[in-house]
Amino acid sequence: MLDTTNTALMIIDVQGKLAQIMDEKEALFSNLETMVKGANILQLPTLWVEQLPDKLGATIPQITDHIKLQEPVVKNTFSAYRNPELTAALKATGCKNVLVTGIEAHICVYQTVMDLHDAGYHVEVISDAVSSRNPQNKQLALDKMQHAGVRVTCTEMALFELQSIAEGERFKQILKIIK
Repeated sequence: MLDTTNTALMIIDVQGKLAQIMDEKEALFSNLETMVKGANILQLPTLWVEQLPDKLGATIPQITDHIKLQEPVVKNTFSAYRNPELTAALKATGCKNVLVTGIEAHICVYQTVMDLHDAGYHVEVISDAVSSRNPQNKQLALDKMQHAGVRVTCTEMALFELQSIAEGERFKQILKIIK
């Protein structure tokens, strides 16, 4: 089970024009926004990466509007885990569980997830908060990650698993963002 004391959220490359051509982009953006708001409510560390932002553009506002006092880690590798700055930031959180969101599922998300998994992290991919331009590529990536032992979850499932109890102020805040 996921818990708030040992779980981080990672957002991969949801940037500029590339984000605008993702399959089912409106649902993707909505779920990403919900995950970021949920991470804030649950006080999860959030790690945010951008692939060559000078070429691909900035992260979409549905994410950046809710990440305060933080800058993205800039990378040129497909796997975010191969970036020393990101690796150090993740290690500094002390978290061993990583919820992964972003694009494209079959390239940067896949390679990051596999590297995290190989490094001993418990990784869960938020299936409704990842996408690719082609839906078949996303499905192939999810299947391949699952076959390798990575878990797949969804936005609501992850948030309620982390919340774990149907009472209190955090629970009320989570209810508001998922409705």
